[in-house]
Amino acid sequence: MSKQTILVTGGAGYIGSHACVELLQAGFKVVIVDNFSNSKVESLVRVEKITGQTPTLYQADIRDKQALSDIFAQESIHAVIHFAGLKAVGESRQQPFNYYHNNVYGTLVLLEVMNEANVKRLIFSSSATVYSESTCNQYAEDFPLGAINPYGRSKEMIEHILRDISKADTVNKSVSPWKIVLLRYFNPIGAHESGMIGEDPNGIPNNLLPYVSQVAIGKLEQLSVWGNDYPTIDGTGVRDYIHVVDLVKGHIKAISALENQQFAAGNCKAYNLGTGTGYSVLEIINTFEKVTGRPVNYKIAPRRAGDLAECFANPALALAELDWSAEKNLDDMLIDAWRWQTNNPQGYQ
Repeated sequence: MSKQTILVTGGAGYIGSHACVELLQAGFKVVIVDNFSNSKVESLVRVEKITGQTPTLYQADIRDKQALSDIFAQESIHAVIHFAGLKAVGESRQQPFNYYHNNVYGTLVLLEVMNEANVKRLIFSSSATVYSESTCNQYAEDFPLGAINPYGRSKEMIEHILRDISKADTVNKSVSPWKIVLLRYFNPIGAHESGMIGEDPNGIPNNLLPYVSQVAIGKLEQLSVWGNDYPTIDGTGVRDYIHVVDLVKGHIKAISALENQQFAAGNCKAYNLGTGTGYSVLEIINTFEKVTGRPVNYKIAPRRAGDLAECFANPALALAELDWSAEKNLDDMLIDAWRWQTNNPQGYQ
């Protein structure tokens, strides 16, 4: 039996490169589309070293319909995992046009090409930022949506689009209806245990952990902790952190679910990918110092507008329907992140 081919958009990025490793090791053929706006070719050289296999690479932008159409004509694609997009909350407030053009328009082009090629299995990289603010700190998939920044809104818009096209196909009795899984990520951190691939942000990191590790290694001077007066265990914000390898294993499970008879044609279902446990910023810093033996210089700064006190996943649905749960603990996440940082002090440079 020939290998199923999975198209991975944004496959050279942080999460995408880890997904490529897991897909190749699970026996899939991997085709990558990436424009390298926020990723490096070197990550794919490392993927090949880890797996002993070479994914097929097309350097292209998902907004380029002709390029995508050519790829679908060239490759026999079974399903698509769609990571490609811009992903920084703060930057999205400053550059909303770029976020809507890259994320929403780019997805529309991809969907148009998939529809024309009759490839209708899709795993979409969504986000916990699609949820509205809630008095309950543990978010379940049936909570109201209501993103509060352009990045989150771009993901929420795409979710609505995907639900609409899957419903329309069912009503129209399409020959081959869509089957779509929306995976809502909480906070991916960590790196591959080899230390060969990891998070390599352009410029100053937007996320907590690469900032912490860059301060610990001396690349950055000091971390700002935004607020210490929240109603939490130590006054700092609490979030659900998940190891990136656990996260991408959820995508392998999602591909299996699409093949399952219980996942009906025309389905578009959302699942949280998180651990279900929240850790505060100071808990992250203190645990990082404990497992690495390196001090992290930080200061308390005023709260940022729009930041929640606590936010973590209810991952029960993913366990029940995808047979997926996170396996790695906080120590594992931080040790692997530090191994990547020490092995690659300048990232992929």
